[in-house]
Amino acid sequence: MPAPRKYPLESRDRAVRMYRTAEPQPVIRHTAEELGVHPEALRGWIRQAEADAGEWGDLLTTEEKEELARLRREVRELRRANEVLRTASAFSAAQLDPTRPR
Repeated sequence: MPAPRKYPLESRDRAVRMYRTAEPQPVIRHTAEELGVHPEALRGWIRQAEADAGEWGDLLTTEEKEELARLRREVRELRRANEVLRTASAFSAAQLDPTRPR
């Protein structure tokens, strides 16, 4: 289960929209102080929003991050299942052929 988020998603979206629509482009630190959030948190939200919009080619989008996490979980579960099957197979083989060395 993921850790609870310190800032709700609605607040994050509102903060990013507020930063991106301001003219001239404000300093992140000033916007963060106005909103009462940490500047690095706001900077990360802005970068992620830009990645989701396709403005950063080298960053993963939110969808890609979620898919990657899902695939990693699936691989972890499959490896665990394979280990259980391997152990069960070795146990069954030992039960069927007691002369086989362990």
